[in-house]
Amino acid sequence: MTKPTYYITTPIYYPSGDLHIGHTYTTVAADTMKRFKTLTGYDAYLLTGTDEHGQKIQKVAEAAGVSPQEYVDGQIEKIQALWKLMNIDYDQFIRTTDPEHVKTIQRIFKKLYDQGDIYKGKYEGHYCTPCESFWTDSQLVDGKCPDCGREVQTASEEAYFFRMSKYADRLIDYIETHPDFIQPESRKNEMLNNFLRPGLQDLCVSRSSFDWGVPVSFDPDHVVYVWMDALPNYISALGYLNDKENLMDRYWPADVHLVGKDIIRFHTIYWPIFLMALDLPLPKKVYGHGWILIKGGKMSKSFGNVVDPVVLAEKYGVDALRYHVLSDMKAGADGSYNEDLLVAKINADLANDLGNLLSRTAAMTVKYFGGVLPETREAAPLDEELISLAQETPARVEEYMNKLDYSRALEAVWNLISRANKYIDETQPWILGKDPEQAARLGAVLYNLTETLRYVTVLISSFMPETAQKIKGQLELTDEELTWESLASFGGYQDGKKIERHAPLFPRIEAEKSEEGGKSARADKAAAGKNAVQKQEKKKKKQEKKKDEHPAEITIEDFMKPEFVVGKIVSCEKHPDADRLLVSQIDIGTETRQIVSGIASQYSPEDMVGRQVIVVKNLKPVKLRGIESAGMILAADDGSSIALLGPDKELPAGSQVR
Repeated sequence: MTKPTYYITTPIYYPSGDLHIGHTYTTVAADTMKRFKTLTGYDAYLLTGTDEHGQKIQKVAEAAGVSPQEYVDGQIEKIQALWKLMNIDYDQFIRTTDPEHVKTIQRIFKKLYDQGDIYKGKYEGHYCTPCESFWTDSQLVDGKCPDCGREVQTASEEAYFFRMSKYADRLIDYIETHPDFIQPESRKNEMLNNFLRPGLQDLCVSRSSFDWGVPVSFDPDHVVYVWMDALPNYISALGYLNDKENLMDRYWPADVHLVGKDIIRFHTIYWPIFLMALDLPLPKKVYGHGWILIKGGKMSKSFGNVVDPVVLAEKYGVDALRYHVLSDMKAGADGSYNEDLLVAKINADLANDLGNLLSRTAAMTVKYFGGVLPETREAAPLDEELISLAQETPARVEEYMNKLDYSRALEAVWNLISRANKYIDETQPWILGKDPEQAARLGAVLYNLTETLRYVTVLISSFMPETAQKIKGQLELTDEELTWESLASFGGYQDGKKIERHAPLFPRIEAEKSEEGGKSARADKAAAGKNAVQKQEKKKKKQEKKKDEHPAEITIEDFMKPEFVVGKIVSCEKHPDADRLLVSQIDIGTETRQIVSGIASQYSPEDMVGRQVIVVKNLKPVKLRGIESAGMILAADDGSSIALLGPDKELPAGSQVR
């Protein structure tokens, strides 16, 4: 039986500097999906690579005193070394300097020129070299590049142009009739309303002021300009119009292009129009994920706030870093990098939850049964909830992964891990171990825990491959016990194996003195206690004062300052460092916002998903216990309970509240 195929791509990265943790997220996410699809029975194929042409590369190489080819060759070694470090299992690494890619680009350019979609003209306007983008006067922001905020140069040169407007209406119709093509929904609305419906200008697709690029075959004074060169890598890699093995019939159209939201315009407007002109199918989905933010802004080398993934991987471990970026990035929303949060998640999720579950299970198996689980086991009703959750979790993980919602997929796995830890407390195996007559019951408890760990090992193998291998070795799991099909029934862990105790999977990370001169862990703890007392006293005084106060009257102008809209909660989870806070991803029509709310005492994350709420849209973003909150959810509070406010009937997200 032929396996279904799954083709996933990352953007091809520009090798003009070191990659940061934001780039790492995209490639780790793509690798995780490729591994997961392979696990679940697909013929999965992952493409990544580098975009090596352009004026910026030529200038950097000249400044370094080397040829552009020598420069990019050196950069590629570093990029491939990073992907090897991060356990990226790509099937092909494409370079736009590859001879076969060059053939594809030249043949595409000639084909589009011959059919009248490309014509020769002259460009006059503004050019941003770092972004390699042309801009009109109206597109500039304060006279600068709207993407990066840098200065632009006036440009005037002969160039070839692509007739974008010819295909605009066809693309609009395609997007409107294929609702899953651009995800998440907010990105689709942005492309339609901000770019397509206002009208498309013809696109400059060649340059004649520099020569580092793919030469136009019939006009060697021109080189193909960035997007016409870069985007077709997704099909040149599959042998389109070149002499490589033809994989187009097998893998095209792509199942998903995974890209950052800053380049989704090129992938959802330029690329599909190029494909329409070539009479090729469009990719099934383009997913524009958010940015990893630091100090409230986008991570960028020019801003001096780049976080080096190599340093973090060497300091905390590759799988810890993979887990952090995949669990922190909520579907479609921006994530925030914070090293303290990374450490907290390692200690809480990896050391305390997963590591402790494995350690306790192995230790008790060794202590009570010499490391070999008994074949005689006595079941009890208390086992049913754990077993039922284990059997349900694979389907939940698959559902979220099909939506590219890595965070919620991991949340589902960790719900199972948490339930297993609770099961230990409920069954109290240390008490059972004192009574020889309870040996069969104790054997069932430890078997259920070991079998749950088998489920967990399979479920995390795509996200954290090294960790899965470590658990496999400790529990002596076979390859047959780690297939997706083996999760169809609880009880697949084979008897007769010798379990041994090992070093902790994830040793706890002790608090260190910060670079900014922070206090020691003990001093921090003392200060936290003192602050808690002061906060309690302050809260008490504030409550007493409020009894005798009435809010000042406001004018209608004051009331109109806040912008209230209807939002729909698409996902929600507990704050990692605050029990009373929930972190929600809320669709407000134009985008998905992350909002932190102090309502965990009344609402669980499960209660929140799908609910419509009233959001203060124009509230200045703040950080609440290290997590950015861009807005506020309205709720009523009578002093003892909280009730969320929302419309009394379903309204479109983004509807104005007046």
